[in-house]
Amino acid sequence: MTADYIEEFSISFSIDPKTTALVVVDLQYATGSPDHGLGNLLREQGRLEEAEYRFSRIADLILPNTKKLLATFRGAGAPVIYVTYGAEHEDCSDVPRHIRGIVKATNNIEGQREHEIVEDIAPKVGETVLNKVTMGAFASTGIESRLRAMGLSNIVTVGVSTNNCVGMTAMEASDRGFGVVLVSDATGTCDDKAQAAYEAMFLRLWGRVMSTDEVVDELAGVASQAAE
Repeated sequence: MTADYIEEFSISFSIDPKTTALVVVDLQYATGSPDHGLGNLLREQGRLEEAEYRFSRIADLILPNTKKLLATFRGAGAPVIYVTYGAEHEDCSDVPRHIRGIVKATNNIEGQREHEIVEDIAPKVGETVLNKVTMGAFASTGIESRLRAMGLSNIVTVGVSTNNCVGMTAMEASDRGFGVVLVSDATGTCDDKAQAAYEAMFLRLWGRVMSTDEVVDELAGVASQAAE
C-alpha cells in the first residue's frame, strides 16, 4: 500500500523555459557505452551480460529521449547544462574514496576518451559543461551559482545513474530550494527494481517524476501560454 499522504505535501511547479534548465548527468563513455570504460572492462572479464539491462536502456531509451529533450529545450530557448564526473588529476587523488575505484577502473580521467560525453548527445558550442568529482553536482561544480545567476529556479534531470549521480544531484537541488523533475524514461540504473524504488522515493517530497513526452508537452504548453 502506497503512503500517498506524504506525496500530498510535495511542491508543485511548472516547467517554464524561462526558469528551467535541462541538466544532463554523466552520459559519458566511461559508464555509458558498452565499448568503453565499464563496458570494455566487463567484456574483458567475460561479464558484459551482467550489464545488458544498463546498456540496453541507455541505447534504447535514455539517449533517444535525451536527444528529444535537448531539441525541445534548445528550441524553446531554455538553457542546457551538462554535468560530467571523473578525476581531474591523473592519479585520481581528487576523487573521494568511495568512487575512486570505479573512476580508475573505467579510466574516467579528464583528457581521456572515457571522460568525454557520448557523441550522440554532445553539447553545442556555448553550452555549459561542469565536471564533478563527487556523486552530486552541487558538492563540487558550482552549478548552484550558475543556476541562480541565470535566474533559474527549476531543473529537469536526465542521465545515469538514477540512484547515484542523477539522484544525488536531484536531491541536492531540491534541498537548495529548486524545483526538480526526474525524467523516468531518460534516466537509468542497473535494473527495473532500483529504478522504480528511486522514483517512488523521489515523489515523497523531493520533486516530480515525469516521462519525456510529459516534459515536452508541459514545456510547450507553458511557452505557448507565455506567447499569447
